[in-house]
Amino acid sequence: MVPMPETMRRQGLPFVEGLRCRECARSYPAEALHVCEWCFGPLEVVYDYEAIAASVSRERIAAGPKSIWRYADLLPAGPEGAVDLGAGFTPLLRADHLAAELGLSELWLKNDTVNPTGSFKDRVVSVALTRARELGFKVAACASTGNLANAVAAHAARAGMRSVVFIPADLELPKVVTTAVFGGTLVALEGNYDDVNRLCAELASEYPTWAFVNVNVRSYYAEGSKTLAFEVAEQLGWRAPDHVVIPVASGSQLTKVAKGFRELSKVGLIDGEPRVRISGAQADGCAPVAQAFEAGASFVRPVKPSGIAKSLAIGNPADGAYALEEVRKSGGAVASVSDAEVIEGIRLLARTEGIFAETAGGVTIGVLAKLAASGVVKPNEKVVALITGNGLKTVDAVASQCQPTATIEPTLEAFQAAGVADWQA
Repeated sequence: MVPMPETMRRQGLPFVEGLRCRECARSYPAEALHVCEWCFGPLEVVYDYEAIAASVSRERIAAGPKSIWRYADLLPAGPEGAVDLGAGFTPLLRADHLAAELGLSELWLKNDTVNPTGSFKDRVVSVALTRARELGFKVAACASTGNLANAVAAHAARAGMRSVVFIPADLELPKVVTTAVFGGTLVALEGNYDDVNRLCAELASEYPTWAFVNVNVRSYYAEGSKTLAFEVAEQLGWRAPDHVVIPVASGSQLTKVAKGFRELSKVGLIDGEPRVRISGAQADGCAPVAQAFEAGASFVRPVKPSGIAKSLAIGNPADGAYALEEVRKSGGAVASVSDAEVIEGIRLLARTEGIFAETAGGVTIGVLAKLAASGVVKPNEKVVALITGNGLKTVDAVASQCQPTATIEPTLEAFQAAGVADWQA
């Protein structure tokens, strides 16, 4: 085991050993690094799991804050100076009505629509900016399809940091407004997310004092997604589910959720090796991972995004190949659905369980329905679907189909003549 550098102890990171390349396994210090200088593979955080196991317990977690920071021992940033708006510990709701429609016996919904800025991105940004401040950064930046922009702008404001956020110019208006309202710099670019991301990769080199959460501090940022696995297991009585369905954009969330379940086993918080099947969900307009899965390929061919699911519109997913590996290793699948099926998924979830999800949620429910119908998701499995963003961010997607049942004069006669009461009988 590599001795813990004294600097990490001083930074309050007693369980972080450093970074390691996912391709060649070269080791690096826990600094603002994300790519291996030898093979250009991505770097991820390495932990001392023996030390964590000796420190962490279910009781200690239960006594912690009702946020992602209850799992601080398994995160790469110190909780004392956390940039915290209260992300995490969101409801895990049993969805019996939706389960009945899909022919499933036990379905749970992880409802991240209620996070501070309305999406799971609050989890990853809380971790990223906490670590960024520990590393001395003063400016928070990102490339975003919308939800990340909201989260970075809000958390930067909370942290007293400046923010510079880059988005595609055709982003949904609610996501633009709920980024700009926090007072940071918001730059809209003529192009898709992949164009925006390429520019931010260049800017990260030109402006090394800026913390680009999904570029130079990506190694820490990505770890925030593990908290979804931690919470699901805790909320199920410290048991892993049988199957989890996860929306896929870059693929990072899927890989880290899978990692999170394994970590719980390594440190003794759940019994035995978890056998969680992981499935991914994409929209037809941007489905490079689903297409690779269907073709049996080990690599992901980039595509040009289109369609209404803009929060998932990453045509060249950085973690696509790793997501494929996780899915196949677990016995899951990756599938995609049309825009019409996305809208139907949004409405089905709202109608059966009272949750209004953004288009990514419609993708997840649409793919869940498809996988249940085909038998990939088995009727007797304990299934969890991740609902990662609030529908108020993408109202236009369903606006034309969600109109008043009737428009009448304000009189009893008009109401009775419209027959509304008869429709509800």
